[in-house]
Amino acid sequence: MRHANSRNGLSLSNVVIRLGSDVLIDLSAHISSGEVLTVMGPSGSGKSTLLSFIGGFLDPVFETAGEVSVDGIDLLALPPEARRAGILFQDPLLFPHMSVGANIAFAIPADVKDRHARRHLAAGILAEMDLAGFENRDPATLSGGQKARVALARVLVSRPRLLLLDEPFSKLDTELRAQMRGLVFTKVRDADLPVILVTHDEADADAAGGVIHNVGPKDQPYA
Repeated sequence: MRHANSRNGLSLSNVVIRLGSDVLIDLSAHISSGEVLTVMGPSGSGKSTLLSFIGGFLDPVFETAGEVSVDGIDLLALPPEARRAGILFQDPLLFPHMSVGANIAFAIPADVKDRHARRHLAAGILAEMDLAGFENRDPATLSGGQKARVALARVLVSRPRLLLLDEPFSKLDTELRAQMRGLVFTKVRDADLPVILVTHDEADADAAGGVIHNVGPKDQPYA
């Protein structure tokens, strides 16, 4: 279901990020719930810097301006942990000392206090990822594609307001990359989340659909 209200979704208004005299990001955009904005550019062009700014963990060496809101909530007024920005990185970043189920349970919001309910949520989201029965598995025993699906499950179970994708497919082989693209974009649309994807891969942008915003010098190749 798409929302017609302009307050729904993620809005970036006159967002400018500078490093010294260099303007890395200059962007205004509205990403409706269930839609994807793809930010493309070469390495070092500021793509991941934009995600850090939205998530609330940008290095203070950068100068920033502008407004960011999701569903009418001013994200920049909130501490990082309250912004509820789900993030997928190039690496799945699973906790190696926790089982797969514990990795998922770690992300379940604290208002779900009942252990049985938490286990049920973890098992349910894993089943949605075709990982039913994986709760007691050691992350080290998983394939690359399985780790990527656990990372996606952990993000979705946290009830994010928005999703930030930092080249999450770049370390997968060609076949797995296509599978994960399909899975990720299907799940975020089912969850009705606004999404920003940063990538240098045009196939990622094609799979995401939606608007593409290019950053960096126009004559510099993607890398």
